[in-house]
Amino acid sequence: MRTVRVGVVGAGAVGQSVAAALITSGIADRVLVASRTREQAAALAADLDDMRQAAGSSVRPRPCDVAELVTCDAVVIAVRAAFTNALSGDVRMGGAAVNAPVITALAGTLGGYSGTVLVVTNPVDLMTRLFAEVSGCTRVFGIGSNLDTARYRLALAAVLGVHPRSVLGHVIGEHGDGAVICASATTVGGRAVDVPLRRIHEELRSRPGRIATGIGRTRAGPAGAVLSALRKSLALIDGVEELSVRHGDTWLGKPVRFTAGHPMAFLPDLDAREQRRLDATSLRLRDAHHVLRTTPGPEERTA
Repeated sequence: MRTVRVGVVGAGAVGQSVAAALITSGIADRVLVASRTREQAAALAADLDDMRQAAGSSVRPRPCDVAELVTCDAVVIAVRAAFTNALSGDVRMGGAAVNAPVITALAGTLGGYSGTVLVVTNPVDLMTRLFAEVSGCTRVFGIGSNLDTARYRLALAAVLGVHPRSVLGHVIGEHGDGAVICASATTVGGRAVDVPLRRIHEELRSRPGRIATGIGRTRAGPAGAVLSALRKSLALIDGVEELSVRHGDTWLGKPVRFTAGHPMAFLPDLDAREQRRLDATSLRLRDAHHVLRTTPGPEERTA
């Protein structure tokens, strides 16, 4: 049997959580870790090796340079540039300008990579598009809408007093203020329900902030979303993930059905209100991408 390798770029909070989850998940046989410096990657790999030994896992971690990640079956990008987010609303957009150069550099190094790339770095939809366009890679997906969908199903189940697994519904569009709850197509136990949208919207809006206030930032939730997407993209199981993919002339979250690892994006049935919100989100993300690509970077501004 061939060895399955998964690479993780970034040794911060999310990168650490993803790598640790991979050690015990059984998804990969090898976990390769790259970071801003070789010392950071080596430190995380050593910590993961301790975990492997203590947990009795056969998954072997080791540090590497970014260029070596082309040997992996999948690469998870969880880098985050150091910055202070001054935004009080639409907070995920706060890292666009500083994270874009990092993503661009990674995309240049991994240009032509044929495996699966999962982008976690915020703003997810913009960074996913940027990586795909610069790298030319064809299997690039953004993590975000699948985490939003998991939160939606949890929140609705709690309101209705049912098990989350009985809830079938999607959150699409932007991983941020432009998220679209597909309430009209949501079912519980196979039956249509009236979704208390205002209450659910408030829970989805406030939940990340409550987590960040308590522990600094979200980490376990994104890691779980990554594992779920990896299982399907690596053809371990079939199923649907809500991932950022191309949609017309922009990129945003849509359900993606994986069959034997092959992705097919689709849209659920939307009512008129949901379609208008999705159209507005598409325009917003297209405009944000244009601004990102046409605004001079720090080096250009000081030249």
